[in-house]
Formats: sequence, structure tokens, C-alpha cells
Amino acid sequence: MSDADEWAGILSAAERDEVCARIDAWAARELAAGGPLVAVDRQEGGDPVTGAPRWYLRLAGEEKEFVTVWLTLRQRTLWHECQFMPAPEVNVEATWLYLLKRNADLLGMAFALGHEDAIYLVGRVPTSRVTDTELDRIIGASLAYTDECFPTAMSIGYEGRYRRRPPSAR
Repeated sequence: MSDADEWAGILSAAERDEVCARIDAWAARELAAGGPLVAVDRQEGGDPVTGAPRWYLRLAGEEKEFVTVWLTLRQRTLWHECQFMPAPEVNVEATWLYLLKRNADLLGMAFALGHEDAIYLVGRVPTSRVTDTELDRIIGASLAYTDECFPTAMSIGYEGRYRRRPPSAR
């Protein structure tokens, strides 16, 4: 299958149901495994713009107590977004400079400006690539990139106000 074929065509109802079932089964297994995934909520018609199914995943983090990832099934892609941090209060340009430079090191996602100027990690994959391995990558990368970049970004954007979580609280 070529790259063009992966992105071509809108999902049929049966294909959509099959991708939803794959995501649901993956989430159930991950919850049962007792790893970082601590809560899952699936909303049929959860995307306010498209009415697409949406999953809310809550993960236990190291640097942030919880990391939230939303998966939204669109016509040809699975969109994923992770609320990384609120809009910086100070050193806005320096915060964005740090995050934009970090984008070069990220695989399959990037820092982006979101609602209310909050900062998100976002990405998308063709629905044909939605497998357990790809879902593991999306969730693992969201958690790893947050744990890796959050302390520095918060220290820049909330200078003098942000303090790392003590190791005992992690």
C-alpha cells in the first residue's frame, strides 16, 4: 500500500466500527494491565465540530500528576492531542522558542497552540495504521515528551512560580 493509498478514501461505517473496536480493545487491555493508563471514556459524537467518536485517556505522569490524551476518529485519520501546559504567563517568546526547537526531536507529533492559547502535543495517523503498536507509541510518546519537556517549559513560562513535583510525589 502506498502512502497515497493510506490517506485516500473516507471510512465506511463498517471500517469506522472496526477502528473503534480496535481502540476500545486496546484501552481495555491497557486498563487491565495496571500501567500508566488509569481512566478511559469513549464519547460517541464527542468531537464538537465533526461529531466523530472521541476517547478521553487519563495517564499517571511523572512530572505532571496526570497527562490527558484525546483520540478523535476522523474521516481518514486518528487525531491525537495532549494538553501539555496552559498558556505561558511570562517569557512567552522564550517558551515557544524552546518548544519549537523541541519539535525537531519529536516523532509523530508536535507542539501546537490550542484553545485559550494553551499548548498541546498533537498528531495524526491514517486509520489504516491504528494498531496496538501505534496506540502504544502515541500514548507512550505523549507521556514521555510531557515528562521530558514539561519542567523546562513551565520553568520558562511560569518563571519563579513553577516547582517540580518532589520525587516522593511522582
